[in-house]
Amino acid sequence: MAVFSMNEVVLKTRPEIHRIRYACTPIEELFRSLPSVLKTGYPIEELRSYCLKFLHRQGCEPALRGFNGFPEDICISVNNVAAHGVSTAEVLQEGDLVTIDVTTVRDGWHGDGAWTFAVGRPGPAAKRLLRCAWQATREGILALKAGSYLSEVGKAIDSVAHRYGCTVLPYFVGHGIGRSIHEEPKVLHTRADQLPCPVVPGLVVTIEPIVSLGGSATKLLDDGWSQTTVDGSLTAQFEHTVAVFSTHTEVITMRNQHDLLLDFPPFI
Repeated sequence: MAVFSMNEVVLKTRPEIHRIRYACTPIEELFRSLPSVLKTGYPIEELRSYCLKFLHRQGCEPALRGFNGFPEDICISVNNVAAHGVSTAEVLQEGDLVTIDVTTVRDGWHGDGAWTFAVGRPGPAAKRLLRCAWQATREGILALKAGSYLSEVGKAIDSVAHRYGCTVLPYFVGHGIGRSIHEEPKVLHTRADQLPCPVVPGLVVTIEPIVSLGGSATKLLDDGWSQTTVDGSLTAQFEHTVAVFSTHTEVITMRNQHDLLLDFPPFI
């Protein structure tokens, strides 16, 4: 039987986690600012420019452009675009769900986060999806604790999605992060057979399930990047960068840890 090797995982010291936390701080600040911007009729291209300028004012750089060939600095995915949304000439419409996915770099260390916002008042189904995606991420984070195994994260996320009648998209995974944007280990967000990876102090990963109201199948659009649900169902995602210590787990993309315990995502 194959055995997972921790030699593939770069564990972080406390000073290194502090540097990752420093890279993550502008992400939450950006997300807190966005509800005042996300209005009906707002051009998506202007939204992209707003995010880029905000991060620059915070003294950090977005790190996505050129990563695996990605052509832009910010991922903006609307409604049934599950991930990797790229530029369009569209404007935001009442009821849209907009996911902003940002990776930052400061002094050579990376942070990663994503948040789904509603334009105007979300309908009942969209509210159920937002609540599900938020709570799924929360339960995945709570399952990530020293002495456990990484597979517990996917089990916890899947259980929440099932309870809300939603589906976790299985092909989008979390990952280690630090000096590089993507490091080992991969973090699966569904129940799946995988090599047992122990959760140990110094582990820093992202937890970022994408949840849909419909099925799990996705397709690639002609732009070569945007992944949409095949059945056209809405998607939502909340991503956090998370650090494991011997006595606790810290969400380092969220300054108030108590916000994680809310039943519905704040500042959307």
